[in-house]
Amino acid sequence: MRLTWYGHSAFLLEARDGTRIIIDPYRSGAFSNTLRYAPIGDTADAVVASHAHDDHGATDTIPGHPLCAIHPGSLNIGPFTITGLPTFHDTESGRKRGDNTIIVVDVEGLRVAHLGDLGHELDAAGRAHVSMVHVLLIPVGGFYTIDATAAARTVQALQPQVVIPMHYKTDLVDMPIAPVEDFLRTQSRVMRIAGSTLEITLETLPAETTTMVLEHAR
Repeated sequence: MRLTWYGHSAFLLEARDGTRIIIDPYRSGAFSNTLRYAPIGDTADAVVASHAHDDHGATDTIPGHPLCAIHPGSLNIGPFTITGLPTFHDTESGRKRGDNTIIVVDVEGLRVAHLGDLGHELDAAGRAHVSMVHVLLIPVGGFYTIDATAAARTVQALQPQVVIPMHYKTDLVDMPIAPVEDFLRTQSRVMRIAGSTLEITLETLPAETTTMVLEHAR
């Protein structure tokens, strides 16, 4: 599987047979231009989103005619099996910011979990649903989501082999969220990747949990 981070919480996953899914595409210029990553522009077979906010659920910006699902339940796209876990965007059962869906993707023997705008730590049932995850895409910036400390506890609870932080402040984000460094200080194994794309297979997974910081593609 090939994984590309566009920026913010948007990712492209590509299977060996060429099937492509995009998760949580943003709308460039959203929220009064506080999110300035360039438009994605790539095509995909399916686009799924954890929720409908413009920095995650801009499924209409993906060209072509992909299958689109916001708050997905369960669906299959080529070799991808996608399962959604209902959660919340805040610590108040959604009363403040609404619902969030964790997107779990199984492909080629790998399990990838995209936590979307998770606003609370997972309970036992949530951890069980996301169990045996190999690659964890986790928000770390706080304010709208779990912060660095809660993200670190989530990583410890789930024990993935690869952790990819997302939804943090960069030079193209003016939201009141923290930069990635706060989270990185909680992690014992950190790799900064020169680029926005990773090739991940069962055979190449690290033996210990490793946080990999990608460069945004847009």
